[in-house]
Amino acid sequence: MKNIFKTLMLALFALSLSGATLANESKGTADEAMALVKKAGAYLKENGKDKAISAFNNPQGGFVKGDLYVFMLGTNGDGITLAHGQNAKIVGKNMLELRSADNIYFVKEFLKTANSPAGKGWVNYKWVNSVTKAMEDKSTYVERFGDVFVGVGIYK
Repeated sequence: MKNIFKTLMLALFALSLSGATLANESKGTADEAMALVKKAGAYLKENGKDKAISAFNNPQGGFVKGDLYVFMLGTNGDGITLAHGQNAKIVGKNMLELRSADNIYFVKEFLKTANSPAGKGWVNYKWVNSVTKAMEDKSTYVERFGDVFVGVGIYK
């Protein structure tokens, strides 16, 4: 019985290591995040806001890749999430006062970046990785497209 328990524990440990390795290997890159934002922006321009919202909210669609997913908010500053490829529960909710682990109001930073003269850029903060469940440094690329902005974040 001891040997079975020992074998089971070793197997569980090995699985946990392989899961961490897979999670690390599936981390999106900065280039991939920017490319996904550009793809989302092109889709938005070509198909309109309503169709884009539907596409971006589809976790099985073309705007979710590994740990990368598209989200979209208006540039008007109301903080309402229009689309989120990973968490449908926050669509329609005001996220303006959401703070990161390092006390950054990152949605406000997204808005400031999207509404800047450049209309795009990176925002850095600490957030729980939904894959690894660990607190990690995160960097999100946002870009304005008309009266909305699209973002995709990466874990470092």
